[in-house]
Amino acid sequence: MIRVTFIAHDASSRVVEIEADGSLMQAARANAVPGIDADCGGACSCATCHVFVDEGWFGRVGRIEHWEESMLGLTPDRQANSRLACQIKLNEALNGLVVTTPEFQY
Repeated sequence: MIRVTFIAHDASSRVVEIEADGSLMQAARANAVPGIDADCGGACSCATCHVFVDEGWFGRVGRIEHWEESMLGLTPDRQANSRLACQIKLNEALNGLVVTTPEFQY
């Protein structure tokens, strides 16, 4: 099991413990984490699972591929640490991961 902390735009937080399997978006949906809409179900064809990865974790979540880069371009509140949760594959190295959800998903 790995632990992930989701921080909402209002600074409230939710810690979930999940199997190191699947994507961060799947884990958020399975645990009813507010702020992750995931309209496309993880197909990387929208930006409704947009998260801000904590600075200390950004280098560990993998690199941004072309399609994710395109989808992130749709979010007006994109930041340097923006990622789509559907593209972050969970593994033991991400135990303790911290992400923040934006106020709105687009």
